[in-house]
Amino acid sequence: MNDQILPEPLDVIAVGAHPDDVEIGCGGTLARMVQQGHRVGIVDLTDGEPTPLSTGPEARLAEAREAAAILGVQVRITLDLPNRRLFDTFESRVALAKVFRRYRPKLVLGIADRTPLASPDHWQAMQITDAAVFYSRLTRWDEQFDHLPVHRIHRQLWYPLGLQNLSLPEGGGRFVSDISATLDVKLRSIRAYQSQFPPDKQRVFQLVESQGHLLGSSAGFVAGEMLICATTLGLTSVFETLCGN
Repeated sequence: MNDQILPEPLDVIAVGAHPDDVEIGCGGTLARMVQQGHRVGIVDLTDGEPTPLSTGPEARLAEAREAAAILGVQVRITLDLPNRRLFDTFESRVALAKVFRRYRPKLVLGIADRTPLASPDHWQAMQITDAAVFYSRLTRWDEQFDHLPVHRIHRQLWYPLGLQNLSLPEGGGRFVSDISATLDVKLRSIRAYQSQFPPDKQRVFQLVESQGHLLGSSAGFVAGEMLICATTLGLTSVFETLCGN
């Protein structure tokens, strides 16, 4: 019988390869979930270092803590997997699955696809996240997961991370999340990474903001983020979902 004392569960965990991935991909949605009363966590698989302008891991982690505070998320965890050498291995899958078992989220968000001309870590992170969702529910393998209790995750979503790619990733159903009230929060959380986005990279903020307005306006919102359901997205009541009560 497992008698470990576990932390308060999270409703949602979003996973990125590096600090700033989650903020760019789905920061507005996470901030909105927090506003709606949900408990939200972020897991960075690596500390993202080294990078050209950062003074080291501690500085990057301080930026990540500031970004998390801006979004309002309750928990942020950085695993010790290696930046630039991130691979979908058994050990990386187990490391993330243990986080899922410890915090028992109902919903997990992960990176949607490759990011051409950007870090290959993103694609590896997608595969690690997909596998860890599965590993989290495996029984009769307790010794691999520090005897943490088995946990079944209800739903999985992917968030596209490529800002310069017009192709649409595969998935069970795409939709736009309304971030009209949190686009500014999202942008402030990204700006917390001063080492990654100096003045000569202001184009990143233009891309994030313009993409947010484009996606939002396509769905009738001021701003939005695209999310992709990993499985088929079904509606119980088409009329009520689309037209309201």
